[in-house]
Amino acid sequence: MSFRPRRSALFLPASNPRAIEKARGLAADVVILDLEDAVAPDAKITARAAAIAAADQGFGTRETVIRVNGGDTEWGAADLAAVRDSGAIALVPKIRNADDVRTCRDRLGCGTPLWVMIETCEALGRLQDIAEADVQGFVLGVNDLALELGARPGTDRAWLAPVQAIVLAAARSRGVVALDGVCNDFSDDVRLEAECTAAAAMGYDGKSLIHPRQVDICNAAFGPDAAAIEWATRVRDAFASSDGGVIQVDGKMVEALHLVQAERILGMVS
Repeated sequence: MSFRPRRSALFLPASNPRAIEKARGLAADVVILDLEDAVAPDAKITARAAAIAAADQGFGTRETVIRVNGGDTEWGAADLAAVRDSGAIALVPKIRNADDVRTCRDRLGCGTPLWVMIETCEALGRLQDIAEADVQGFVLGVNDLALELGARPGTDRAWLAPVQAIVLAAARSRGVVALDGVCNDFSDDVRLEAECTAAAAMGYDGKSLIHPRQVDICNAAFGPDAAAIEWATRVRDAFASSDGGVIQVDGKMVEALHLVQAERILGMVS
């Protein structure tokens, strides 16, 4: 069983060639080329072309994602058509329900991976339907969601915890990638580390980011520490020399589910 690390997913304006080039040397697991919030209306078309060119060139082992404009905008349909032939993952904002997903899928075809932003109140009530509508990833959109909810965001993110839990549960029920939302204050390392640690403990795959300086903190929080790697290695090796079933490792009984956990941990560092 293989697991692809998605600890850090860095948003970059597709209209900024310097940022795109710099990303090729960063340790982010996922590069998200943004055509939506980070691009002015008069730059949308040229940014689309730049994103497709960057996706064609690739970012080494990193996954390439293109966040398109919403389906209710004048650019949304053309963005999806462009991504369909690019080899990148499509990330669609403002998804409300499974019908929205099906519309996107009709425009993308069945071969393009589809991630969706969970950032509307309607989506929160329809998470299971969305998860079952042929999507491969959920990305929390905390800023838009806070606005719709009327939340008063604080450094403790207390308002967000219930949302994180239900989004993660829906994602996991269908094997969908789950990424926590951005930390807006890219100068506050303590806040970022706390957000990453909490989301990692909850079970999220990683976190979306808005600045390169956030990548290392995010990778450390979502990646396994030395003790976890050592444990996973012992579990894997113990199962490799056993006939399956329940076995003993470090004086504790472990079973098949622990092997899955161990393989996931080792997949993060391989």
